[in-house]
Amino acid sequence: MNEIRDLLIGIDLGKEFTQVSYYDRKANAPRSLSLKVGVSEYAAPTLMAKRPSDGAYLSGFSVREALDEETLIPIEEAYTLFGQDRSVSVGDENVKTSHLLACYLQEMLKFLGVPDVVRSTRCLSITCPSLSVARIRNIRLACEEIGFSAESCLILDYKESFYYYVMTQKKETWNRSVGWYDFDGDKVSFCKMSMNTSVRPVLVSISHPVTVRLQGEGNERDEDFVRFIQRSLGQEAFSSIQISGEGFDTEWAKKSVSELTFQRRRVFYGTNLYAFGACAAGREQKEARTMKSFCFLSDTMVRSEVGMEMRVMGSPTYQMLLESGKNWYECTGKCELILDNENKLVFVVQTLGESEKKKVQMVLDDLPQRPNKTTRLSVSLSYISPEECLITVKDMGFGDMYPSSGKVWKETVKW
Repeated sequence: MNEIRDLLIGIDLGKEFTQVSYYDRKANAPRSLSLKVGVSEYAAPTLMAKRPSDGAYLSGFSVREALDEETLIPIEEAYTLFGQDRSVSVGDENVKTSHLLACYLQEMLKFLGVPDVVRSTRCLSITCPSLSVARIRNIRLACEEIGFSAESCLILDYKESFYYYVMTQKKETWNRSVGWYDFDGDKVSFCKMSMNTSVRPVLVSISHPVTVRLQGEGNERDEDFVRFIQRSLGQEAFSSIQISGEGFDTEWAKKSVSELTFQRRRVFYGTNLYAFGACAAGREQKEARTMKSFCFLSDTMVRSEVGMEMRVMGSPTYQMLLESGKNWYECTGKCELILDNENKLVFVVQTLGESEKKKVQMVLDDLPQRPNKTTRLSVSLSYISPEECLITVKDMGFGDMYPSSGKVWKETVKW
């Protein structure tokens, strides 16, 4: 690890293991970080425990090493706890789950060997198998507790990490569909990443996973996987096949490898795909910006641009409030306006892949009775789920002549 400033860090916070990567500017590529002193161990167990002697929280390999010398207070199912918005009892202490996550992340970041990692980091990207409102909130609170600003942090799920990983490889590996097999022991899931090149920006999507459990061992397991490959790939041409997770091994997958490489398909296998993808996302969004002509249709992505038509300095104009293509938990908008013979707000909505715009109205009941153009409003929009947007409108009054009534209107909409 030789980076001393402008760090781009990717953390794969998995259910069983955690991996950390950083962007090596000399090699122009992400690199895995060893999470154990003196040896090359790149996947630390997602474990936590409290040491009663000094009250310290231990993470990863530190938990296993300390168990050889003393009794610890285990924190069961750490990954699950990180996704719950509550407090838990650890010994005689009641601790917020976001604080536990902050302690865990700090332990992982120590292995970078940077004295002031917060000040030295340009972007910290954290990826998880899936995201919930509580997990997103905990990650945000944990990063804030460590000292990272909201602007320097990215949160992704595994699908989005996969997208960034693939799209930052050589073009010949993704210019057609990309097959993705993700192993979890005996289980293997298949998804397909495909592109709609008939629109601009090019829309990239990943199909819902199809999962099977491989039977037996050796040849039986190999034959079972071959049948799954044939069903999932069919006769379609794929630029490449990506294999991730723990459970795939060329020792047993002899016929499977032959089937995967049929029609000269390129096959890549690795266990660090998500950490590298998170790292690549940080570089793309904070520095490179080479993927502007592509838009990833993730499960968490806002697909509608929302704005308002208004007059500014007497001229008609369009004011964008919510930008499409962002994750819902990063998407907010705000403006102030003065009503002109209206008791409603009209939002203009343009959805990706649709040519026509639509208009959505929000009626403001019981508006204060004032002369025209003397009602000033603050309008705020923020998503509370991937589909639901909360609109909050506040009466700001109009100077000393017409003080604010304190009225607030709220409405949840699905664009």
